[in-house]
Amino acid sequence: MLTWQASFAGEDTRDDVNAAAFQPFVFYQLGGGTYLRSTGVMTYDFKTDDYAIPIGLGIGQVFQRENGVLNLFVEPQYTVASDGDGQPDWGIFAGVNFQF
Repeated sequence: MLTWQASFAGEDTRDDVNAAAFQPFVFYQLGGGTYLRSTGVMTYDFKTDDYAIPIGLGIGQVFQRENGVLNLFVEPQYTVASDGDGQPDWGIFAGVNFQF
């Protein structure tokens, strides 16, 4: 997935935004509702040349319930390359998804 965010309105006193994000994602089914995942979001700021390139490896589990599906996952992510203030060294992406 590739997205681009740019300022087009708002208060003149605020900094303009011109950034892109690229999210390659890989899922590998292990069976029984268990899967491996990698979904790090790479970012680049066209105004400041700041960037971050994380990689992740996580695991998830899908549970079938009477009234829907429950999906749980956790994915530690490590930033292999970055430049700029406030860029993370690592993070943990986790989530719960309910489908009814």
